Amino acid sequence: MADPYFFGYGSLVNLATHDFPDPHPAQLKGWRRAWRHTDLRPVAFLTAIPDPTSEIDGMIAHVPRNDWDALDQREWAYDRVPATKAVTHSLPHEVEIAVYAVPDDRQSTASRRHPLLMSYIDVVVQGYLRAFGSEGADRFFATTDGWDAPILNDRAEPRYPRHQALKPDETCFVDDRLKRIAAQIVKTL
Repeated sequence: MADPYFFGYGSLVNLATHDFPDPHPAQLKGWRRAWRHTDLRPVAFLTAIPDPTSEIDGMIAHVPRNDWDALDQREWAYDRVPATKAVTHSLPHEVEIAVYAVPDDRQSTASRRHPLLMSYIDVVVQGYLRAFGSEGADRFFATTDGWDAPILNDRAEPRYPRHQALKPDETCFVDDRLKRIAAQIVKTL
């Protein structure tokens, strides 16, 4: 039986936000990321969406205690989708890999009422900078849809539960890339 792993493509890339065992950089072919809102949460968050022309960087990690049910509860707003054959990784042994994605019928676009959180973006980009360098963080921006949604600047009072303090150069990187894509930053809603 293959070891169970999952592919993380957002905050799970930032190893400071979790203690999942045996994390390794990996790539998922046939998917991209998108900022989406769902009726299950008040703000927009990342999901994976099928795209046969895309490949995204991320992190695989072992499912704790081989317990998919416990991980499914943590990722309750998502469906678990088999992805073993779509993931490239460096593990030398056979693994079963899944990716978590919001079901199509539960997704809607982010909006002023359901914005992106700067504290969430900071955590994700920090993870990509540390795992994949600035080129990998740039690929994150390029392979993620939904940047036209409003971004609530909550850095002073982070709303994202796993927020992390950024180093000054990480903050500059995030701010520069958001400026490059003409992101709409709002201070209040």
